[in-house]
Amino acid sequence: MARLELVAGDITREAVDAIVNAANESLLGGGGVDGAIHRAGGPEILAECRTLGGCATGDAKATTAGRLEARWVIHTVGPVWVGGGAGEDDLLASCHRRSIEVAAEVGARSIAFPAISTGVYGFPKERAAPIALGSAREAAADHPTVDLVRFVLFSDTDLRLWRGALERSDPP
Repeated sequence: MARLELVAGDITREAVDAIVNAANESLLGGGGVDGAIHRAGGPEILAECRTLGGCATGDAKATTAGRLEARWVIHTVGPVWVGGGAGEDDLLASCHRRSIEVAAEVGARSIAFPAISTGVYGFPKERAAPIALGSAREAAADHPTVDLVRFVLFSDTDLRLWRGALERSDPP
């Protein structure tokens, strides 16, 4: 069973096999986590992204990690929040499942996630946390070669919120 960790920090500095990029469908860079990963990793990431033909919401694709400590970047496209009636929960869960599937396919044993879709895409953090944690936990159970799943939260406030969600989801 994979170990699940929650930390506050900068995902671009994580020493794991794969970091997850909260990308847009073009995979050609953007703001937030996406921009930070492209800046820190260098032009090799963008060059490889250009060959992938984009990525659908809920899916994931791997590239080199360029100058990052990680070996791979798993690019996933989270849903834009439009009120909860457009399948956003399922798409967010799919991002986490597909990212772990892709990580296992490339041979990654450890993976770090940001809080996908909770920034400019507007997904409510209180709703995203249990979905992300649950879907990542389930996917890791299906892919036992992935032995560490880490969520790297941007702030201590986010870390507390995610810890609360994890505590509520843990069996007694």
